[in-house]
This record gives sequence, C-alpha cells and structure tokens, in this order.
Amino acid sequence: MLHLDDPGLDATTARVLRGYQRRVDNVGSYPGQVAAGKRLFERYNRRTNRVFKVVRTSLADMCAGARRCGYCEDSVGDEVEHIKPKDLYPQKVFVWENYLFACGQCNGGKNNRFSVISRGRLRDVTRRRNAPVRRPRAGAPALINPRDEDPLGFFDLEITETFVFLPRMDLSEIDEQRAHYTIDTLKLNRDVLLEARREAYGAYRARLFEYRQRRDDGASGTALRILSDAIMTSAHPTVWREMQRQRSLVGELRDLFSDVPEALSW
Repeated sequence: MLHLDDPGLDATTARVLRGYQRRVDNVGSYPGQVAAGKRLFERYNRRTNRVFKVVRTSLADMCAGARRCGYCEDSVGDEVEHIKPKDLYPQKVFVWENYLFACGQCNGGKNNRFSVISRGRLRDVTRRRNAPVRRPRAGAPALINPRDEDPLGFFDLEITETFVFLPRMDLSEIDEQRAHYTIDTLKLNRDVLLEARREAYGAYRARLFEYRQRRDDGASGTALRILSDAIMTSAHPTVWREMQRQRSLVGELRDLFSDVPEALSW
C-alpha cells in the first residue's frame, strides 16, 4: 500500500458533491444524517450519474496499474470506498478526500469496522448490528489512510521470502498498533496477496534485467521509456518501492540498481 496522489476534481463536480453533502448535513439529528447519507449515496453512486462518472474516473487515475485496489494493489478497484465509514461519519459521505477505489474483498472485509485513537489507546467504534445509532467516540483514525499518509512510514514489506507486511521497527507504540490494525483490518497478508507480491517481484526483476540488456545493446530512448513506463504502471507498486528501498540488503538488487541507477527515480 502506497500513498495515493490526488488528481483532484473539476470545480463543477466538487461543487455538486458539496451540495449532496449539504443535504445530509441539513438533516437535524445524527441518526437522521446516517440514514440520509446511506440513502443519498445509494441514489447518486451510479454509473449513470454524471458527477460520479467523474469521481470514478479520478479515483481510477489514483490507482496503480489497471485500476488496482488502493489498499491491496491486487484486485480491480471497482467500489467507491469510504475511508471513514458513512454509517459512522455521515459528514464524510460526499467528501472527495474520503474516497478511494477498493476491491470487494478489501471493502467488504473492512466494511464499517473502525477504530480511533483516544487517550493514547486504540478504541473500537464499530457500530454493532441493531445497536443504537450514536455518534462514535472522538479521536484520530487508527486506520492508516493512503490518501494523506505514507503507508511505508508504518510498514516494511519483506521481499526475500515471505512477502508479508510488518510494522516498521522504529515506530512509536501507537503507530505500531495502527500498523497492526491496518494490516489486520484489510487482511493485507492474505495468502493470495503473498503469492501475487512474489510474482510481482519476479516480474519487476525481469523487466529491470531486460531494461539493462536493451540499454547496453544500444536501444533507443523511446524503447527504454516504454520499458521503464511498464515498470512504473505495474500492479503491486509497493513491491517495486521496497525493491528500491531495500536494495542494499539483497545482493541481486544491489547489483541491478548499481548497474541501472536511473531506476531509483522510477
């Protein structure tokens, strides 16, 4: 999981989204806002809605590769995910900065599960089925948000054997808890992802070998740009970033990046 660059929205789309949000905010009670947010999002989040066509296009521009999920980077991101769940935070239902494209497995697994940091601890604010509709406890989100944080400041991806995400060693106690919480909530170490990352590592390595060979054989700048662009638009970009970041720890990567230093900026 990497930080997602925001392509932004055009002024008209942003204005209409704010109008949708005002319709939620203007409902008097919090339970009423929750109900209105769910109802209106279901109404407007359709492929025939002009505003959400633009939203989906912009979310797709944030994705890696062929519109990969903003969380796992593996499956196709086809669901407009609320980072802060709309059932808990109706004031964020139509807020652009609260959206990303997620796959069904990540979005379904996360669902309305949410925790916040309050008084130095992670507190679960998930609303259970049939529980009273009350505002969640105040606090900063525990989930690491790839739209406004760099996940690689919290995680290391092991790229020599297991391909699992682990909290970084230098974290504070709270940040370590946040890292564990995010990995567990999104199930970022499910078996299929470990295998996909392993395959991505091999594909990135092969492309870099090919680039080096073609460059040394005198390939044109255009041909080399096609090869480098293929690396920069592939799925599982976190694997590539970790190959760059951990190159000094892996012999074959140390040699490859030493031979192709330009790849450190890709």
